[in-house]
Amino acid sequence: MSYDVICFDCDSTLSKIEGIDELAKWAGVGEEMARLTDAAMNGELPLEAVYGKRLETIQPSQTGIAKLADLYIQEMVDGVKEVFTTLLAQDKEVHIISGGLRQAILPLAKALNVPEHNVHAVDVSFNSDGSYLSFDVISPLARSGGKGEICKQLLNGKQSLAIIGDGKTDMEAKQPGVTVIGFGGICDRPIVRQLADNYTKEASLMAVLAYIL
Repeated sequence: MSYDVICFDCDSTLSKIEGIDELAKWAGVGEEMARLTDAAMNGELPLEAVYGKRLETIQPSQTGIAKLADLYIQEMVDGVKEVFTTLLAQDKEVHIISGGLRQAILPLAKALNVPEHNVHAVDVSFNSDGSYLSFDVISPLARSGGKGEICKQLLNGKQSLAIIGDGKTDMEAKQPGVTVIGFGGICDRPIVRQLADNYTKEASLMAVLAYIL
């Protein structure tokens, strides 16, 4: 089946890293945060139970976000550039939907020729000295079910949408008109394998083209 709109998660889907875990590692609270991230992605904890707590603990600075943006690009998953080139050449509407930090994801999106307005992620704000101030607390992507809300908006008037990702938050987007595709090439999660309409464990993102074109 061919889809009108194709959406991708970022962390462990477009890039091999979990951005929040990298920020936590640099802040010296890596193990604790990795456990929280994993619990949320496996559906053991609602996202809103961990989102603000993680950022409050880590206090990511503007400098840290810039470093993370570079790492997202360096650690790009195999086949990502080819997948985006293929989809954009066919005039597909491509979006990135992530519970990650928007300022860190935008440079990766730019490298993949995805326009800024097609990047849906959580904005962070900083103090004048570049230290962490807050995050967009009303963003749907900072809570469970948020990706489903974004997909519903994007589907408006369109026939079909596919979303590709590695976590429970991606699977929550399932609704009429939306197909969820699990990508287990970086993180193979049983809950995603169970809930996804289609699933691949291939290390290259190229494997998802068979399900979306």
